[in-house]
Amino acid sequence: MSLGRDFRRLWTAFTIRAVGSAVGLGALPLIAVVVLDASTFQVSMLAALSAIAGAAVALPLGDFIEHRRKRPVMIAADLVRFVVLISVPVAAAFDVLTYAHLCVAGVVQAAGLIAFQAASGAHLKALIPAEGRAEANSRFEQTNWIALSVGPALGGALVSLTGATVTLAVDALSFLGSALGIRRIQQSEPEPVRREGKADITAGWRYILRHRGLRALFWNSQLFGGPVMMTVPLLTVFMLRDLGLAPWSYGVFLGLSCVGGVLGAQLAPRLTRRYGLHWMLLVFGVLRAPWLLLFPLAPDGLGGFVLLTAAETCLLVAAGAFNPSFATYRMEVTEDGFMARVVGAWSISSRCVQPAFMALGGVLAALIGLRGALWFAGACCLLSAVVLPWKAVRPAPLPEPV
Repeated sequence: MSLGRDFRRLWTAFTIRAVGSAVGLGALPLIAVVVLDASTFQVSMLAALSAIAGAAVALPLGDFIEHRRKRPVMIAADLVRFVVLISVPVAAAFDVLTYAHLCVAGVVQAAGLIAFQAASGAHLKALIPAEGRAEANSRFEQTNWIALSVGPALGGALVSLTGATVTLAVDALSFLGSALGIRRIQQSEPEPVRREGKADITAGWRYILRHRGLRALFWNSQLFGGPVMMTVPLLTVFMLRDLGLAPWSYGVFLGLSCVGGVLGAQLAPRLTRRYGLHWMLLVFGVLRAPWLLLFPLAPDGLGGFVLLTAAETCLLVAAGAFNPSFATYRMEVTEDGFMARVVGAWSISSRCVQPAFMALGGVLAALIGLRGALWFAGACCLLSAVVLPWKAVRPAPLPEPV
């Protein structure tokens, strides 16, 4: 279906941002190692600090964004990320880059992402009528997986040819392109809700926890996203050291499996029109849950590579279909005056839970081995299916003001 010229402008901005971020994926820790010769502890702290401190900085922004027009917030978040990221290669070019500079860049980038997501969810709901939201979210999902399938390979080539800082410059410029694209949207925004009483930074979480469907999906997303992210650093070591695979195999593994996400996102609108959002959430929420349990079963050599790639691809097919359905459902059941706070609260929670799982994975790998840690991740991911919204639910009542 046609979603209009303004959606195409928004989609173009999203594509520019997604490709740039995929090219620059992992650029900050890479620069820390290659340019600053940072220790393993410093690289780990850079990732943890960026996620957790960025979430802390973004904590009061949900309430602020809710009572502002969303498009200026999205543009400002993009421009702030452009400035802070482009400062890193500039500082490196003048040989004045420091570890503290990288930490600040990581924190601001993480906070900007949360602010952008909080504003963009509410903005998309106002921009696209209800009947087009499943299609719109599916297109974003497809674009994201396509970018992830080709972007890291391009980034790796750029690192080999020109150095690590160039990939971060590409990432920074993508935010500038995104801001310019969003600026071209012409449809006027609705008036933001008026604040009644004092600012309330907990309203997003209270809204989620009072709504039976959102509450179930919230716990489901943490039990799924945390274990999946936990396997990311573990798989690198597992494939290269335990299974004896060549370094290039990890890049091929990522690229091939991301095609599954594209396929799932393509199927989502058609299946949603036929079976409905609730069916999509249940079926694909279950289908995405068991695949991590195959990871620790991988044998050495080519057989292990095939099993891991097949399992990851199947997981991403289900996730690619689930994610746009989930995003559409959250739009449908969340009141307009709470959309930014709900998305912001969700993003902040994920930004804290996922690093915690990644740290736990490192501890478990040291205690019970890589396969044991992967078994634990698979069991947690399987548990996520238990807390899906098995009963159809209605929109939540508005929380009482504090």
